[in-house]
Amino acid sequence: MNGQPPPPATARHSPALRGNAGCGVHEGAPATAMPQGLSNAGADGGTLACLYRLGNLVNSTEDPGEALELLLDEVVRVFGASSAAVSLLNPDTGGLRIEVSRGHDGTALGFELPPGRGITGWVAMHNRPLLVPDTAKDPRYVHIKPGVRSELAVPMEIRGNVIGVVNCDSDRPGAFSEAHARLLALITAEAAKIVGRLWLLRQFKAQAAQLETIVAATHSLVHERDLPGVFGDLARHTRALAQCRATAVYAVENDGGRMLRLAAVDGPLAPARLTPVLSPLDTALGVPATRARQVEIHNAGRGEDHLFEQLDDTMAAASILATPVHYDGEVSGVLLVMHGGPHRYSNDEKRLASTIAAIGASAAQNARLYARLFANEEDLRRGERLTTLGMLAAEIAHEVRNPLTVIKLLFDTLGLRFPDGDARGEDIRVIREKLSHLETVVGRVLDYGRLQTQTFAPVELSTAILETLQMMRLKLEQCRVRATLVRAPWDAPAASSEAHAPPSGAAFAPASGPVPALPQAFWLEGDKGQVQQVLLNLFLNAIHAMPEGGEIRLALGRVPGPPPRIRLLVADTGGGIPSELRARAFDSFLTATKGGTGLGLAIVKRIMRNHHGDISLESTSSSGTTFSLWFPAIPAPRHPA
Repeated sequence: MNGQPPPPATARHSPALRGNAGCGVHEGAPATAMPQGLSNAGADGGTLACLYRLGNLVNSTEDPGEALELLLDEVVRVFGASSAAVSLLNPDTGGLRIEVSRGHDGTALGFELPPGRGITGWVAMHNRPLLVPDTAKDPRYVHIKPGVRSELAVPMEIRGNVIGVVNCDSDRPGAFSEAHARLLALITAEAAKIVGRLWLLRQFKAQAAQLETIVAATHSLVHERDLPGVFGDLARHTRALAQCRATAVYAVENDGGRMLRLAAVDGPLAPARLTPVLSPLDTALGVPATRARQVEIHNAGRGEDHLFEQLDDTMAAASILATPVHYDGEVSGVLLVMHGGPHRYSNDEKRLASTIAAIGASAAQNARLYARLFANEEDLRRGERLTTLGMLAAEIAHEVRNPLTVIKLLFDTLGLRFPDGDARGEDIRVIREKLSHLETVVGRVLDYGRLQTQTFAPVELSTAILETLQMMRLKLEQCRVRATLVRAPWDAPAASSEAHAPPSGAAFAPASGPVPALPQAFWLEGDKGQVQQVLLNLFLNAIHAMPEGGEIRLALGRVPGPPPRIRLLVADTGGGIPSELRARAFDSFLTATKGGTGLGLAIVKRIMRNHHGDISLESTSSSGTTFSLWFPAIPAPRHPA
């Protein structure tokens, strides 16, 4: 059917050709004598015999494709045609696609004519038979096979809808008559009924197979306890049901603003690649994600190009059905069914996607409930361990308090005095302060749970940091660790101290002598001993993370409010926190250090929150770990202690 059509020729419609099929035949030239196989075509006996034979042949199979093959073989035999074909309407394009052919070369099979083109296109559009005695005189004819001189085509209907066209060709002009047209219409009508029943049977079998697959998918999904596993199974089972190129699931995340994160993909997309994170505002997927409504996307690579990180020609023309995965009004994901090219989704396909998405939503909800249950069980176990530890700590604190009191009294009676400028004098002061701090800690353990905010006082954080580094100077030297303190780039200095602020990036390292005071002050309300306990725990963790030595870098600065805050970054150059521990870094009894108790960071977290501040894991990798701490800032006191 390829090539330019011949010059136009006039044609007339013959009312006399309205036969048993109830259709008119369009004719353009006188008919010739019938072929040998149809010498008695007009007789009822010959017609019935032909239909009976065709019925027996077609009913011998349950395959619609094979039934069409048998139909075409009978047409060629009865009509003595040199070639014949059955073309079916493509629901996605509206064109006619050759499904079965006889007498053509291999290139004809699968060939598709645009809607309305050619003899068969005219027949499908007008739902009327067409007899062309001389193809050279009909402008509608499109060449498929060389040497075709005449053609007869009739529409194939099922329940009043045209589904295709049956046509036969001859290499002789005027090879077909009105009687041929009536008989072909009868044969096609009876064959269409049988093929329609076979298609219906196949549809029932497909639906039964779908039901079995849905039951298996439901069984698999409801037994999945992990949310990523649920989404992976959902994508895999949906692809098996939809018979599409690929499927994907985007999870809806509400943390810090609603986002769509790619959770699972099943099927070959390469070289195309989906975008891993999307905003619902930037894509049509926002409709199912925010409104829980199913949407179709056609030419996805063009209209939704941001949906793909990388595209190929096939996926550029892809059709996508996006279905919300929602349970009890809450959308947890979006299920994508993707066909690599134009595809019109039927109501059955849409219902199937909605059904499997609903099953996946229930499974996702179950996975969340199981996760909460396991978390609650873990919290209960942790609570039991903390209760036991609390009882043990109280007993230890009770036994420690008395010897500690004796040590403190005896130390005060030693009367140790050193000349000004002697570092040992500073050591004596630190020892006395730490004994008092230890006494306070013992008292707090004995009276656990009572927040002693009444003891809070103004604390200058940079001084507390340098005093802690001074106290640890021997430990730092032994472990070959260098500590530096810099003013942070984000620092917003107070107006009263702007003239005395150190330049950005200025370093302060602990020396062997007295620590010089910083020109910039960072005041907070708190317990100085507890603040230094936070610093001490972080510094010791950093030292343990750098067994070969390294550097502890501290950056301190104000964050403008309201409310104004002080932010401190503590970074080391160690090997980082193991990936499996990062999400629970501040849990009690969690440690990666041999011999560690797992309480250091948990205590740090509690102290920070007691001071109305907080600590978070800023970053961690093989090149180091950074913690971020912040405290509420207060104005500098008039008479600092």
